[in-house]
Amino acid sequence: MTTLAIENPENTFNRVPKVTVDFWLIKLMAVTVGETAADFLNADLGLGLPTTSWIMTGFLAIALVVQFSKKKYVPWIYWLSVVLVSIVGTLITDYLVDDKGISLQSTTIFFSIALALTFAVWYKFENSLSIHTIFTTRREIFYWMAILFTFALGTAAGDLAAEGLALGYLQAGLMYGFIIGIIAIAFYVFKLNGILAFWLAYILTRPMGASFGDLLSQPVANGGLGFGTVITSALFLSAIVAVIMYMTISRAGLETAAEVVWTDD
Repeated sequence: MTTLAIENPENTFNRVPKVTVDFWLIKLMAVTVGETAADFLNADLGLGLPTTSWIMTGFLAIALVVQFSKKKYVPWIYWLSVVLVSIVGTLITDYLVDDKGISLQSTTIFFSIALALTFAVWYKFENSLSIHTIFTTRREIFYWMAILFTFALGTAAGDLAAEGLALGYLQAGLMYGFIIGIIAIAFYVFKLNGILAFWLAYILTRPMGASFGDLLSQPVANGGLGFGTVITSALFLSAIVAVIMYMTISRAGLETAAEVVWTDD
């Protein structure tokens, strides 16, 4: 067991939310919006990948400045940042694949290595990858870097399974959901390390959400249901806003240092 000394732990807040059912629900909706909103801005509005990427990166930078200034978990800015990271991560992968001609296999490998290196450096400096211990600016920087790479990786891996391997959007989404189910069983039944289980599930919810987002928004001729990016994005954004309002009113997800059990198990 590793203990981190914190002054006035009852007044020190974790800067990211507790991992609850609400957390996974809104996270899945956020990654779906990331996929469909990126397509809407790039293709439907005709902004193009480079312009859209720069605009959304600017919005993300502003959101993260506000997020870092809060020093605790505030639902609206945290989840706004997650949605924007999801969009930017999708755009980065789409730019590399569509504009630069880099294969989905190469981008999947690249972002897998980038994420692994982020975790390695994070652990070297902090001796933990737990999201229950994001109390410092340095830890939060590592956290958001990891989140960005999970979204970029998830977009590449999701597209690789659905399109590159010709599984189809529904089959790819169900495949990733099945793997997440196995991870959940390994955690609850076979006591898989909680930190490892969390990050594996977090990584895989991205390609699952991306696959289902494409399933809903893509034309029927391309294997989708044809709802379009506007309707799909609006539907999930509305649901996200509703859940954030509930979290804000109920203070769900807020966690103090005094509530955390500090372990590296």
